[in-house]
Amino acid sequence: MEAALAPRLKSLGLAEYTAVAARMREFTLQRDADTPDELWVVEHLPVYTLGQGADPAFGPKQASGIPLVQSERGGEVTYHGPGQAVVYTLVDLTRRGIKVKAFVHLLEQCVINFLVRHEVQAERKPGAPGVYVGGAKIASLGIRVTRGRAWHGLALNVDMDLSPFQAIDPCGYPGLSVVQARDFGVTGTAKEVGIRLARLIAQRLEHA
Repeated sequence: MEAALAPRLKSLGLAEYTAVAARMREFTLQRDADTPDELWVVEHLPVYTLGQGADPAFGPKQASGIPLVQSERGGEVTYHGPGQAVVYTLVDLTRRGIKVKAFVHLLEQCVINFLVRHEVQAERKPGAPGVYVGGAKIASLGIRVTRGRAWHGLALNVDMDLSPFQAIDPCGYPGLSVVQARDFGVTGTAKEVGIRLARLIAQRLEHA
């Protein structure tokens, strides 16, 4: 069970979205029952992504030069860019005995716990995956499960340009405000925050 209990942590730096998505897909399709889980920490070059079944009407309302990409994750439209900590969770849920809803809850709770440690009162919203502070979204979440194995993951706004969110209805909610950790006194770069958050997720998975 050692391989199942100890996710490997990898930092990918600043990377283009579609390249990382292809790498995730390949990892998931090629892994077997003994492949260790991995958590990838990355920042993306500016990109809008549409989840499976997302309504394009929630997408960018005007041309911005930021690419719009169809993603294989769940959820609606969101934005990724430098200064946002993305943690991709390549986790064999079947091996760990974790149901999909419980996994989503686990990821949200890790973000909440991370922010609470920094005296930021974060919470869930019923029926709206992600994490919120004062009703504004600070972290989005979208996963895909293939043969019992999860991929994609979560994105926490750390210290970034939030203006591209104004061109979309984030996660399909018109008028939804978006905030970032820096505004609440959380220090550290997106990479540093992402690694700290990934370590929390790894610890939680080892005791799930």
